Amino acid sequence: MTENDLLPLLRERLLGIYSPLLADTSATLLFTAGGLANWTVEIENGRAGARRGGPLHPTTTVRAPLSVLTEVVSGERSGVQAFLDGLLTVRGNLALALQLDGLFPGDAADDTRTYTRSVQAGGIETFYLEAGPVDAPPVVLVHGLSATNASMLPLIPALSKDFRVLVPDLPGHGGTEAKGAAHAARYLGDWLLAFVRETCTGPAVLVGNSLGGRTCLEAAFNSPADVRGLVLLCPAVAFRRLRQLVPFVRIVPDEIAALPVRIPRRMAMRGLRNLFYDQTRLPDAWYEAAIDEFVRVVSIRQNRLATFSALRHIYLDEPFGESGFWDRLPQLRPPALFIWGDKDVLVPAGFARFVAEALPQSQSVVLENCGHVPQFEYQDVTAGLTRDFLTGLPDLGNGG
Repeated sequence: MTENDLLPLLRERLLGIYSPLLADTSATLLFTAGGLANWTVEIENGRAGARRGGPLHPTTTVRAPLSVLTEVVSGERSGVQAFLDGLLTVRGNLALALQLDGLFPGDAADDTRTYTRSVQAGGIETFYLEAGPVDAPPVVLVHGLSATNASMLPLIPALSKDFRVLVPDLPGHGGTEAKGAAHAARYLGDWLLAFVRETCTGPAVLVGNSLGGRTCLEAAFNSPADVRGLVLLCPAVAFRRLRQLVPFVRIVPDEIAALPVRIPRRMAMRGLRNLFYDQTRLPDAWYEAAIDEFVRVVSIRQNRLATFSALRHIYLDEPFGESGFWDRLPQLRPPALFIWGDKDVLVPAGFARFVAEALPQSQSVVLENCGHVPQFEYQDVTAGLTRDFLTGLPDLGNGG
């Protein structure tokens, strides 16, 4: 490669590559080495080409030192890992950056590169990330409300050396198709079971954050044979109190979200930062990337409908009775690890007491000075607890 020029390597790596995921996509990605040099990758109908210089309005901007860009494009370094290490930043369409990273496979035996896939799960075109050995035991990571599978990125490098890691976008989130259905726990749980059955040859361990945790629990309630174990990160369990507004929320239609209401970026950023107890634990670049993705996703009408529907049904989730969450919880069969944040503003860590009463055999950990997203705020601790739980499960060596 010519010194200070990424173009020959980009062209070499993109030559002859076709991605079905990008078949209907027209986009431009700007690769910039600190503004000193710019290269553009142009995607048109599944094929990609490269040129020098930058586009006027890039779909995605990837910024890093030239040495890091070279390692990522050559396959020597995972773009996901470079992002997590703070060596590379992404602005704009984060899902597109992940898709492109999947086009640059590594050659090393211990490569933990994240690939992008798509599958029909319960009639829903589902976008997902995949990493790790294809014959390893499967672990499915499920993100929370208004997020995308990128919010589970910190767990991928930590798990993919020994497990086959699958990370789908929830329906109506990220790159997964939105349907005009009520996004209640049963609907999302059935979708997740369909995804497991389409992508795995046996039961999987489910790891979920917030709404993803509730979705994993619903899947385990309804088909325990498909679930080897559960790791629940601040799961969105049913409200036991503060249910005075239930009659009003019941009559609010999901279609209200179809209104073209613009959420100010500053307000969205404030809400995101409030999910973390110590906001300085995350670099500003991560917050900016997350908000870019949030704004992109909710700008799509069907996605807004799906997100609002899921939010309504979190509040409407029945706590007691025959179909009530807390009365069903003692019947949970797969082994479970619950991880809570003691400073979580959305799901109080006090729920841990009720979980322990319902599931005395489960494991429960409350992290001090932690908010709602422990996989980011306490990456090493959360990954370590998850790995310890996974390796302690019986029959884990059966593969996926």
